[in-house]
Amino acid sequence: MDRYSELNRELEKAAVAGNLDEACEKIQKAGNSRDLHLLDLILHPENQPPVVKTGACRCSDEGNGACAVSCLFDAVKRDENGKLIITSKCTGCGECLKACPQNNLEGRKDSVALIRALKEKDVPVYAMIAPAFSGQFSPDVTSGKLRSAFKLMGFYGMIEVAMFADILSLKEALEFDRTIINDEDFLLTSCCCPLWVALIRKSYQTMIPHVPPSVSPMVACGRSIKKLHPDAVTVFIGPCLAKKAEAREPDISDAVDLVLTFEEIAELFDILKIEPEKLEEDQSDHSSRAGRVYARVSGVSEAVQATLNRLRPDRRISLKSQQADGMIDCKKLLKELSEGEIRSNFIEGMGCRGGCVGGPKSLIGKDEARDHVNRYGNEAGFKTPVDSPYVLDLLKRLDFDTVESLLERDNYFTRIL
Repeated sequence: MDRYSELNRELEKAAVAGNLDEACEKIQKAGNSRDLHLLDLILHPENQPPVVKTGACRCSDEGNGACAVSCLFDAVKRDENGKLIITSKCTGCGECLKACPQNNLEGRKDSVALIRALKEKDVPVYAMIAPAFSGQFSPDVTSGKLRSAFKLMGFYGMIEVAMFADILSLKEALEFDRTIINDEDFLLTSCCCPLWVALIRKSYQTMIPHVPPSVSPMVACGRSIKKLHPDAVTVFIGPCLAKKAEAREPDISDAVDLVLTFEEIAELFDILKIEPEKLEEDQSDHSSRAGRVYARVSGVSEAVQATLNRLRPDRRISLKSQQADGMIDCKKLLKELSEGEIRSNFIEGMGCRGGCVGGPKSLIGKDEARDHVNRYGNEAGFKTPVDSPYVLDLLKRLDFDTVESLLERDNYFTRIL
């Protein structure tokens, strides 16, 4: 275990035991400069990018080195003193983590901040679990058992973000119906992948008019919780480092307070001696198959297509989808589109191979994770959000009287790139 992870685990245990201040004071008195730096990273994650530098990097005497070369968004640089730094451009793509030969870069950890929030006790803290959760903590951990585990940790409740993927499927289907009126029109999705969105913003701005103006399911979930419970703390949990950057983007920073990975949550389960697979079932969410399969490549396309077919069964121009699987595919496909090579009218991009199930902080392999997601999707009681009275009831609670009002009110589930 590297020193950053080791120290973070020590502080997690101290925070759980109520001795965090004493543990921090001990580190400060010891005066080890590296530990003091790591302490600041752990206690103040809000000031850090999704990837943090945990030690001196000298992987190249000249130039930027392997870490910087690997970065897809020019976020790894050297300052005027030649020290490697991670800039605010960092999207959390994770490529530098794999490339750094000295292993002195790490995904930012927010777990101590979470424990602090849970111990506050005066505000409800909600776990927002990504659709990729299925199978991550054990094949036997159902959504109901996971909800019991989070409540045992101190969370007020757990919400499946798949419910809000359902809502976004409705919105994207309506956007397609409104926008695609001839064979030359096309839309670029997925709104759920911040790497895909960041790539379009950085290198393919001419494609922005083709991006449906939708927030991600994570943001939709966070905003909805805060509308119904204004004082709530919202915590997104998934396999993705990039979500840590997305949650800080100024126009959507109102939605999500903390972002933790499956790895961070698994460590907390271990410290707290919580075994989700042994817990009782709590009530389950009622997301449809459409929302649940967002976690893997082609899932968004399938969800929107199935939803569109239910909403507009007699539509003249049908949805023809194409997927980009991983950042290399995403760049290749966007280049082709910018050069006029358009073969589909609905283009889905996922920055990680396999989709969210292939995220850098997934606990299992992407193929196994995909199979679990498919199985959970097939267990859903409804194929699309159109069929689910629970999704439609949720919309009414959020003051959307009709499905079509998702387009009429453009300030809630909408963002402009």
